Formats: sequence, structure tokens, C-alpha cells
Amino acid sequence: MSISVKLDRVLLDRGMSLTELSERVGVTIANLSILKTGKAKAIRFSTLEAICKELDCQPGDILFFEDDGKPSPD
Repeated sequence: MSISVKLDRVLLDRGMSLTELSERVGVTIANLSILKTGKAKAIRFSTLEAICKELDCQPGDILFFEDDGKPSPD
């Protein structure tokens, strides 16, 4: 099981660059890039809230669950 990120799609739909989002939410481009590529292991709710506010979206527009058939590690 995994959570996938489609931040790049939402940015494209909004006509916004990663650099612009970074400046607006106060998160480094490097950290947003890690999130965008799906390499992030966690995200703070405050960061997710800031991203959703700037992109005028819901968390489910950025994050989605994919069941890959593997059990979740506890």
C-alpha cells in the first residue's frame, strides 16, 4: 500500500511553478521536489494546509492511496 502524490498535475492545472509555490508557502524547492516526486515519507499538516490554500484544492487533490497488494508495514 502506498500514498502517491500528484502535486505536479495540480501545479500544471493551476499554471503555477514549483518555485512560485515554494515562495508562497515558505517551503524550500528541494522539499517540495521531494514531495512532488513521491520520495517524501511524511508531510506536516501545516505544510499540506499551506499548499492546499495556495493551490485552492483539497488534500485529496494532491494525495491519493494506491493499493499495490502489499501489506502495510507497522
